[in-house]
Amino acid sequence: MTTNPEFGQSTTGTTVAKAFSDEVRGKVIVIVGVSPQSIGESMALALAAHDPALLVFASRTKSKMEEVSSKVKSVHGKTKIELVGVDLASLASVREAAKTINSIVDRIDILINNAAVVLQRHESTQEGLEMQFGTNHIGPFLLTNLLLPKIIAAAENSATKGSIRIINLTSQGHIISPIRFSDTNFKKRPEDLPLEERPMSRPGVSFDPPPGETYVPFVAYGQSKTANVLFSVSLTKKLASKGIRSIATHPGSIWTDLSRNLDEKHQDLISKTAGFWKDLDQGAATTLVAALDPKLGADLDITYLNDCQVAQAAEHARDEKAAEGLWQLSESIVGQEFKL
Repeated sequence: MTTNPEFGQSTTGTTVAKAFSDEVRGKVIVIVGVSPQSIGESMALALAAHDPALLVFASRTKSKMEEVSSKVKSVHGKTKIELVGVDLASLASVREAAKTINSIVDRIDILINNAAVVLQRHESTQEGLEMQFGTNHIGPFLLTNLLLPKIIAAAENSATKGSIRIINLTSQGHIISPIRFSDTNFKKRPEDLPLEERPMSRPGVSFDPPPGETYVPFVAYGQSKTANVLFSVSLTKKLASKGIRSIATHPGSIWTDLSRNLDEKHQDLISKTAGFWKDLDQGAATTLVAALDPKLGADLDITYLNDCQVAQAAEHARDEKAAEGLWQLSESIVGQEFKL
C-alpha cells in the first residue's frame, strides 16, 4: 500500500512532491522525455521545488528541453539542470546519450522513463523495428541498462533499501495486447498468431486490421505499453537484492503532445476512452508517487500504479515468464547481454 491512501485521480504532482520533499532533496533524477506542456515538464517543476541535487533532462529536441529548463529556473532559480539529446528510435543515439549522462553524474537515484510515441501509420525505427515498440520499449530498455552502473552506485550508498527507483510510464492501454513474440513488427494478421499473442476481444469492439492489412496502431501501442510493465517486473526481480525497485505507472488520461501524430478520427477514439481527464500536474502525480513514496520500496510485488495507488496490471503484463522472454528478446535486438 501507499503512504497516502487519500491520494487519487485528482491529486497533483505538486502535492505529491511536497508530501515527499525529503525523498527529493539531494537526489540525482533523470527524466527521459521532457518538452513544454507535457507530463515531463510538470514532473520537473514539481521536483525542482524541493532541492534535488541535479535534474537531467534527456529528450529528442534540445530547444524544447531548453524551454522547459528556462521555465523551471524562472520559478526555482537554484535548480541545477543538465540537458542531453536522445532519439529513442535510434540505438546509436541511445548509446551516445547514455555515454553523456554517465559522464555527467556519479550516481542516479531516480530514473523516469517518460518518453513515448503514439502513431497511426506503420512506421519503423532506424533498426527496422515497429516504431512504437522500438521507441517506447527498446530505446528505454537499452538506455536504462547502460545507466545501471550509476543506478547501482546510488543504491550502494543509500541508507534506505528500495529508495532507488526506475519508473516506466505505461498506459491502461496495455490491456489491448500482450507481447507478440512471434511478430513484434506486425507482419501477420491476428488469426495467424498463437492464441496467447492475439489482441483483446470484446463484444462490439474489434482490434482486427482491415482485410489485407496487418497493422492496427492501438494494438501496436498496447504491445509497447505491456512491454513497459514487463520491463519493470524484470528489473525488480533482477535488482531487488541491490536495493533497487522498478514500478510502471499509468498516469491517467491527459491531453498532451503525445497525440500529435493522430488524425481527427483516432483522436476522437481516444476522447471516448476516459470519464475523467487530468491536467498535466495531475498527470504527473502517479509517477511521482511511484518514484518517491518510501513505503513502496519494501514490497517486491508492487509493479504497477494507477491514480496514485497500487493497482493490478493485466495478467499478460505481470507474467514472469513473459517478462523474461521480453528481456531476452530485447537483448537480442540491441545486440548486448546485460548480466545483473
